Amino acid sequence: MIEHSNAIDVLRSSLELPCGALFKNRIAKSAMSDSLGNGGGDPTEAQMRLYERWAEGDAAVSFIGEVQGDPRFAEKPGNLVLGPHSDHQALRSLTRRGMSEGSHLWAQLGHAGALAHAPISQPKGPSALDIEGLQCGGMSVEEIKALPGMYASTALQAKEAGFSGVHIHAGHGFLLSQFLCPLFNHRDDGYGGSIEARCRIVLDIIDAVRHAVGPAFPVGIRINSTDQLKGGLTEAEALEVVRMLDQTSIDLIDISGGTYFPGARENSDSSLRGPYFVDFARRARALTRVPLMVTGGFKRREQALAAVASGAVDVVGLARAFILDPRLAKTWLSKGGGDPEFPQFASAPPGGVTAWYTLRLTALGEDRESEDRESASMLDLPTALRRYEERDAQRCITWRETFSRWYP
Repeated sequence: MIEHSNAIDVLRSSLELPCGALFKNRIAKSAMSDSLGNGGGDPTEAQMRLYERWAEGDAAVSFIGEVQGDPRFAEKPGNLVLGPHSDHQALRSLTRRGMSEGSHLWAQLGHAGALAHAPISQPKGPSALDIEGLQCGGMSVEEIKALPGMYASTALQAKEAGFSGVHIHAGHGFLLSQFLCPLFNHRDDGYGGSIEARCRIVLDIIDAVRHAVGPAFPVGIRINSTDQLKGGLTEAEALEVVRMLDQTSIDLIDISGGTYFPGARENSDSSLRGPYFVDFARRARALTRVPLMVTGGFKRREQALAAVASGAVDVVGLARAFILDPRLAKTWLSKGGGDPEFPQFASAPPGGVTAWYTLRLTALGEDRESEDRESASMLDLPTALRRYEERDAQRCITWRETFSRWYP
């Protein structure tokens, strides 16, 4: 239990990670796909400004979602890609601006696997699947064994570009989450079956990344506490994953949940009350001394205070709340406080709410959210979704041109 005479000091207190890196407070801008890359894997001015704004708003750390090492398995054509082609000057500008005011900026290392964006991919996961809404090929043993080297190379490039840490994405139904999930992973070799075997590739990747970046560079990971699917990763299995992670060199375990598997329930569903995963973190706390971050459903300062003060949670991860107020950390760390006002949507087409928030991210990066506040709040979800998809379609053209040598 963290004890302070002033309740706000719970969130203001710094946190030292096992590698020695220091977070200045306990509020993080969690990883999400901002879709602000230029379509060729490089950052844009709007993306640089967006992360600069979160740093100015006092976030201890911001995570850039879905930074790819292999452009064939991207989540979206707005993702960053680290490789020989990269605009290193733009990347260094991004990291410099995103780390102002003593904030960290970590790259979330991603591989969408079976959920790779079809217009720019030929999706592959742990096993071949052919069900309604999801078709993919299965990875060979050789392809699986190549993953640690790819992640390690991407992590090293992130370090050289100036990122202050990396974050391995093993949640939300993307590739490493797919290995952990029995609905995706039907393998009967050393990478499937028991939870220990399903976790094998995750542990191999952590070892390879640590070897590449050295002992003093932060390496975190996002995992699911549950897939929220019948037949998916259970909470009991997720706790086993935490137990195994405790034996690695990982510096931060980011706990979230849910997947994009067809039929999965979304955490952002209005019928669900957050925060979502604090109870799981409390059980995980008994299994590890690695700092725990929880992402999902934090909407009020009192929720963040209670989570950290309980001792179960070391860092609170915020996503949509930071889109509504990029200075939210500074607000919550002040005496006056104040909570963001979340929009209410009467009905939502699939992907519509995500599109609305993504367009809001663009407005933040272009410093025009104040002038667009009224129009953004009135923007209907079908229109937001149409604009979002039109932008993705244009970026897919650029993506395939940029990475043509990767495609047959």
